[in-house]
Amino acid sequence: MRKLMAWMVLAGLGIAWPAMGQQKDTLRAANLFGDMKARHIGPALMSGRINDLEVHPANPRILYVGSAGGGVWKSGDAGTTFAPVFDDYCQSIGVVTLDPSDPDNTIYVGTGETWTRNSVSVGCGLFRSRDAGSTWESLGFENSERIASVIVHPENPEVIYVGVLGALWSDSEERGVYKSTDGGETWERILYVNPRNGLADMAMDPTNPDVLYASMWEFRRTAWSFESGGGSSALYKTTDGGRTWNKIHNGFPEGQLGRLAIAVAPTSPNVLYTVIEAEKPERKGLYRSDDGGQNWKQLNNDFEITVRPFYFSRIVTDPRNPEVVVKAGLSGSISRDGGKTFKNLGNMHSDIHDIAFSIVDSDIMYVATDGGLYRSWDGGNTLEINEDLPLSQFYHISVDDATPYNVYGGLQDNGSWYGPSSSPGGITARDWNSVGGGDGFRVLKHPTKPVIYSEMQGAENVWRYDTEKQLLKTIQPQPTAGVADLRFNWNAPMALSPHQPDRFYMGSQYLHRSEDMGDTWEVISPDLTTNDPAKQGQEDSGGLSMDNSGAENHTTIFTIAESPLDEQVIWVGTDDGNVQITRDGGNTWTNTSGNIPGLPANTWVYHIEPSVHDKATAYAVFDGHTRGDMTPYAYRTTDYGASWTSITTGEVEGFARALQEDYENPDLLFLGTEFGLFITLDGGLSWTPFRNNMPPVAVHYLELHKGTNDLVMGTHGRGVIILDDISPLRELSREVMESTLHFFRTPPTVMDETSNFGSSTVSTEFVGANRSTRAQIRYFLKSRHTFGKMTMEIRDAEGNIITTLEPGKQKGLNVVEWGYRRKPPKVAKGKTFSFGAFTAPTVPAGTYTAVITKGRETFEHPFELVYDDRSGLTAAQREQKYRTTMELYDMTQELAYLVYQVDGFLEQAEKAGDKRNQKKLQDLKETLVITTGDNYVGAATPQLREKMADLYSKVAGDYDVPSAADLDNLALISARFEKAKADFEGIRPRVKGGNALQLASFEEFLEMD
Repeated sequence: MRKLMAWMVLAGLGIAWPAMGQQKDTLRAANLFGDMKARHIGPALMSGRINDLEVHPANPRILYVGSAGGGVWKSGDAGTTFAPVFDDYCQSIGVVTLDPSDPDNTIYVGTGETWTRNSVSVGCGLFRSRDAGSTWESLGFENSERIASVIVHPENPEVIYVGVLGALWSDSEERGVYKSTDGGETWERILYVNPRNGLADMAMDPTNPDVLYASMWEFRRTAWSFESGGGSSALYKTTDGGRTWNKIHNGFPEGQLGRLAIAVAPTSPNVLYTVIEAEKPERKGLYRSDDGGQNWKQLNNDFEITVRPFYFSRIVTDPRNPEVVVKAGLSGSISRDGGKTFKNLGNMHSDIHDIAFSIVDSDIMYVATDGGLYRSWDGGNTLEINEDLPLSQFYHISVDDATPYNVYGGLQDNGSWYGPSSSPGGITARDWNSVGGGDGFRVLKHPTKPVIYSEMQGAENVWRYDTEKQLLKTIQPQPTAGVADLRFNWNAPMALSPHQPDRFYMGSQYLHRSEDMGDTWEVISPDLTTNDPAKQGQEDSGGLSMDNSGAENHTTIFTIAESPLDEQVIWVGTDDGNVQITRDGGNTWTNTSGNIPGLPANTWVYHIEPSVHDKATAYAVFDGHTRGDMTPYAYRTTDYGASWTSITTGEVEGFARALQEDYENPDLLFLGTEFGLFITLDGGLSWTPFRNNMPPVAVHYLELHKGTNDLVMGTHGRGVIILDDISPLRELSREVMESTLHFFRTPPTVMDETSNFGSSTVSTEFVGANRSTRAQIRYFLKSRHTFGKMTMEIRDAEGNIITTLEPGKQKGLNVVEWGYRRKPPKVAKGKTFSFGAFTAPTVPAGTYTAVITKGRETFEHPFELVYDDRSGLTAAQREQKYRTTMELYDMTQELAYLVYQVDGFLEQAEKAGDKRNQKKLQDLKETLVITTGDNYVGAATPQLREKMADLYSKVAGDYDVPSAADLDNLALISARFEKAKADFEGIRPRVKGGNALQLASFEEFLEMD
């Protein structure tokens, strides 16, 4: 990532630094996050776009997935389950290639998605692993933005070809085909056309590695248009390893060309297929050559073959049959007669991007879609989705105040959903609920009613959904006589008022406000955009293929925020660079964008965050990447926009999209960028990336839950990621950082008394991690503890040691969890396990103290445990439950000591030849513990240990007071135990040599292993 950072600094020479003269000192958090770790909750029910598939050439069980925004994943069981292997690097993947000479170990990853829609992420170069993905090295191309192809010579691994598609939003010199003959140490560009033309596809003749085909594509996207095609798009062939190239267009359409795919039939390398984007609609489609590209013939012009060539351009042939060809597309098409006729693949998520055949059976196919990975066992007729790839691409997220809280959000081409932040057994697919279709964007829960607002692209539909009554109504603003034409962004903004629960905002070029949840609307602003007609020609977008999906709608409002401190203060940001504010509820507006230093004009306003600490303060995040500007821009105003100060530094990587201010510490800010999460403790003077179980994935939105202090992240490629309870970061000051050990405040821990029957989830399904319900003792260490003893005890209010825990010893933030339980009781030894006695008893609510001894120093930290009100138990009932539990706990340990003594005297009686008392002791023992059988079907009759342990486990494990049946059973067990003790006392004095027997005391016995 060092090269990536250097690229970001060099590419963004216009980086705005903190204003000179700021008096505060920096407070760097590098290497201090310690035990704070993000958790991933998915979902995988609706997965995400996959860019590339790579099948191992010799092992049919190994498959790699290169995702659009979620990194590289590897399967070792033929696509049943997956694990990520590229989490330390940018997550947008263009291509994954295995070295044919060493496919078990050597992997190449070219980053940067190549299906160039408006929401694609960017890459950070070429990488190689020589140990099957455990470690990676950079091979350059940091400025490439998108790598479409990597081909390794099948006999000489030192020869590598790389095809660079290049920048989407700007000219780029780093395009074309590159070759290395020294294993990636140096590179030579062997095919280049111009700064607008990049390598779209490349293929090698499997029988002659000097023969390669390269498709060069002229293209450009802006925020308001897309152009595919031009006079420089072409298909080239080399027969000398790239020294010379020739166009192979005999039979091609006349005029300009757009994106072309290329495929070589592995078993008949003279058979080539290409899909051509051409000027004339009737000349678009599938072409075939049977002579290595010397001549071409058009075979098919079906809609599925020609639709959206910039997005669906992959063509794949069966490795065993050159007549079987599959074309990516809206539904995916397969031909079994050499391309003459096609039929759709089976039912699956639309938008197909890649197809791969199993090496052992062509009926086994893998299909990459906008909704994840599918597998077919019957040649594409039927398909099953993989449930283990959490690649969902959120645009926005929000939360509610339920317990546990729910997360709401909209997904790229996967609708709108909400699901819990925790769930019994973990968060699974069945926990998520659909609340919208199409491309989902903002999803908002009404603050007080069972109502959810959701939308699809371009405000084509905006829904108000009553989840209790299951009633749905469309409520989007409509054209009226006064405002006939409304321009909505593809990602249309919605917002709720923090002051009036029924108030609902939407933005077109105007700000629309409803006071009745969308039933009626009023326009409360003039056109707040630049209204530049040059950026309003979406009907002409697409280049050679019309592509007016609404994604290029421009000069629109993009973000809306009502101040949490004053409902008259409303901020509006537009996609063409205006930052507008009203301080009188919409009567008058001021454009403050001219007051922002160092910001290029018309830079997209991606997010505005009004401060919760001061109504004159707000933060604005700007995204310039749609003009080729990768600089991260974030600013703060403290005077309603009259002046702005940059709060980003060169430490921030990737253009920024989201910012979240902490509710208590105004200097604690969180920034979401194209390359992950960044945190500042000093108001933006310095920033640190957060990487603890948090890959550098594109973070599109941030939300801080007020009740739990959880930072909830909507990522565009790895679903929802949560950083639980960020409150310790609020306390990180210079004084704390200079302390040997500092305990952070611990809020009262509500002892979780809930129970569930687990989950029926199978191992093939992704399961999101739950929030911990244990008490957390968090502390800061100035430096790592390496020498001497360091211990941690939990003590009650009287100073009694309840349990000992292993302390964290690393530099920075340490977290030690305690399940508010004592140690399980010591159990009598027997032939079988006594499962009931594995239960550890819960301690009563109250004040406890964590005591850390570090060398000669001792540090103490009191904290509170409180009961869960949901159980409804009174104080007297809780006292009765605890007293009964501990009575059984003590009894269980006393029984263990009794059996220990019986065993000791049995051994003595055997040594002394005292057979009579040996038999009496053995008979007694057989009433105390099981001495025969096993732990399963050969189980023997339960004895006192089992009866006692089972009752103990029931009483200790139930949330409620012991039942009458429990107490009756306890009386029987107590009586039986008293009799057993009396029987032992009657036998012990008669054992020969027993008086001289040395046994441990009860206290010593409890300490024995």
